[in-house]
Amino acid sequence: MLRSTNDIARRNGHSIWLFAGSDKGGERIANILTIIETAKLHGHNPEVYLTDVLSRIPSHPKDRLQELLPWQWVPAKDRYEAA
Repeated sequence: MLRSTNDIARRNGHSIWLFAGSDKGGERIANILTIIETAKLHGHNPEVYLTDVLSRIPSHPKDRLQELLPWQWVPAKDRYEAA
């Protein structure tokens, strides 16, 4: 069965851009989807990754923010088990 380009785009989330509301909204969605896809690329569950990182940001030292990037991130529970 041949799929139309619109079906493929919708399945891949491309139709979400129609509801961004503005250029700034489109940029925000692009940033969020980039973070989610980067987390997936590094083998992380995006929901677990974002929940952990967003809860740690307020108390995390500013000079060590690179530790929260998807390619260096270690879940909080794993950090405590390793200590």
